[in-house]
Formats: sequence, structure tokens, C-alpha cells
Amino acid sequence: MPPLCAILLLFSKVYGLLGNIVQPDALVRAQLGDTVTLPCFHPSKQVTCVSWLKQPLGLKPQLVAIVSKYQPNATFFNEFKNSKRLSVNAEKESFNLTVSQVEPSDSATYYCTVVHFMEMSFGEGTTLMVMGSKSNNRTVVLQQPESESLQPGDSVTLQCSVHTEICAGEHSVYWIRQGSGESPPGIISTHGTRSDECQRSSGAVSPTQSCVYNFLKRNLSSSDAGTYYCAVATCGKILFGSGTKLDFEGGELSRLVLLSIIRTGVLCCILPIFILTYCKKA
Repeated sequence: MPPLCAILLLFSKVYGLLGNIVQPDALVRAQLGDTVTLPCFHPSKQVTCVSWLKQPLGLKPQLVAIVSKYQPNATFFNEFKNSKRLSVNAEKESFNLTVSQVEPSDSATYYCTVVHFMEMSFGEGTTLMVMGSKSNNRTVVLQQPESESLQPGDSVTLQCSVHTEICAGEHSVYWIRQGSGESPPGIISTHGTRSDECQRSSGAVSPTQSCVYNFLKRNLSSSDAGTYYCAVATCGKILFGSGTKLDFEGGELSRLVLLSIIRTGVLCCILPIFILTYCKKA
């Protein structure tokens, strides 16, 4: 982690800045075509700006929208400027983001941020998972098993099968764990396509490939309980498997989840500086 990022994260925890913003939903699952609202609650005093950031899996964060006390109408940025599917609702102590007709490209972690006294605070983030991979006729993501009941010390192999049309560039596979409680999801493993994992075929319409990825966890404990999702980044989209739930007999589910590299990336440098500058000039 770069030194400045570590300092920003430390100051956020020491001074309680992250606690000023409440994003009540750590994980939101949606089917293709659904409409979802991501709520954000924040203190009303001395707030200069409130904004939403979007960070797709494994990519840099993107600024979605900002509203300031000087310009109550939200300003959208980048490819979100002309989007008819995104809207925000700004109230005195809330700034909610609504995504309609959700698409696979909407899968990402969304962060609500607040600027007050030229200090920037981050919410814990809400991860939106757009499910319904089976309805996508280009890619299908299947996970096995659906659930496992385990004892401490057991081992388990999670399997992710990806059947997709071959497009430009290889796909990447991520394993994401959603623990108990309201902890944000965390990336626990990443790897890309390897030739020995995939079989290619020449179909009548288009060439396809089938890949199988195994994720082995040994010497499990109750802290490993949760739902594990296979996420596949392919052809400019991110698709999720239905998840595998790991339960432990007679054990308590841990509320601790590995700190996601997604939040670390959001705290780093360029976007916070841009937002602070924007709010100062607004």
C-alpha cells in the first residue's frame, strides 16, 4: 500500500471520519433489469459536497455524481453524464443513488463520500452484484456446490465453471467472500485465464470456450464462514455465480472480513484531490 494511502486510511479510522457516513447495505444482489436504490446517510452540519464513486472489480474508481450546498442539482461525470438509468435524490441528511434496468456492467462497489471543512470522509461501500448470468446468452457462470456444512479443520474445494464466447482479451476470475453481519465483501483470490484450464471449440455461430476454476481452502475455521462468489470479468462485463455458502456446525460466524483492496484503491489519491478541489470552487 502506498504511504499516502496508508496515512489516509489511518486518519480516517483515528478521527472517525468513516463513521460519519452510513451505507446500510454492504451487499445488494439484483437480477438483470431490476431497479435498485443504494442509500447513503450523512450528517447535515457543515457539509460542502456529497458524491458517489463507482469502482468495478479490479479497476480504478470512477466519479459518478456530486451535489454541493451551492449547486443543489447533481452534476454527473464521465460516461454517467448522459445516462438515463442513473439518478440521485439529495435530501438534508441523505444522498441516494438509483440504478434502473441494471446491467452486468453495473456490478461494482459504490462509495458515498462527504466533504466537510475540506476533509473528505468515505462510507464503507455497497457492493452491487448483478446476478442472472444464465440469462446472458454469451456467458454462463456456474458454481458448485451451493452450500457446505463443515467442521473446523475441514478442507473444501469450490468450483467455478465459465462457458463463454471468445472475445478480445482473456477473462479474469475473482473469488469474493461475503461474511456475516454487515461487513463489506472482500476479494480473497484472483487469477486469470490459463490455457490448461480452458477448452476451446469452434461452433456453428461463434467459437466458445469452457473453463473450470477450483478454489481450495484447507484447515477451515468458523472465521471462514460466509458466502463465496465467483466473479468473472469478460468482454467488458462482470458476471457472478450464484454463490457457495459455507456453514460450520456448532460455531459462530465471524464478523471479521479481510479489508477489501477496493476500498484501499478508492482512498488513494487522485479522486479525493479532484473532489476536494471541485467542492472548494463550487
